[in-house]
Amino acid sequence: MYSLPYFTDQDQARVMEFIHAHPFAFLCGADKQNQPVATQIPVFIDQRGDQLFLSGHMMRKTDHHLAFEHNPHVLAVFTGPHTYVSASWYEKGNTASTWNYMSVHARGELRFLGHEELLHILRRTTDHFEQPGSGANFKDLSTDYVESLSKAIVAFEVEVKELKNTFKLSQNHEEKTYGAIVEQLSAQPGDAKLVADEMVKRSGELFKK
Repeated sequence: MYSLPYFTDQDQARVMEFIHAHPFAFLCGADKQNQPVATQIPVFIDQRGDQLFLSGHMMRKTDHHLAFEHNPHVLAVFTGPHTYVSASWYEKGNTASTWNYMSVHARGELRFLGHEELLHILRRTTDHFEQPGSGANFKDLSTDYVESLSKAIVAFEVEVKELKNTFKLSQNHEEKTYGAIVEQLSAQPGDAKLVADEMVKRSGELFKK
């Protein structure tokens, strides 16, 4: 990934917080012919001792399921808000426009799990995203339905071997330009405003008085 020291967050807790907030990840690998495969699925991250693990579930017999059975080496990509940044907002001219974004890459080795672990992940996923008492929590699903569903999906766990991040938020600019970028992005809707909010949070660390 695009990795420069000033775009890398050294705060592990903040990186974990980002993953928890953006769990819908790209899970990527390669098949027997060394062709790339990828899917997008909700993924949890947990720490057990000093080791990080990802977990989730996917449909059986898809191209990515078969690929991961053959080759367990995977890359999970967690992405957050992103936005265009115009060079017209910079203090200095004759420079390129860019893109601000936040992304975390987790590389590791995937293993598929058994039936009981699958039920645990289904329960965790459903109850994490569903509102309590909605009528669609895991406990509201019939045993027959869950058993039927579980035949079509498989749970997995990834032991994380490497965790890298790029939080590219204009940290390479001096304070005046940084402030101008925040001002311009704050006036826009959607991702631009979310990126501006994140830049405001980090400005105190960058420009200590």
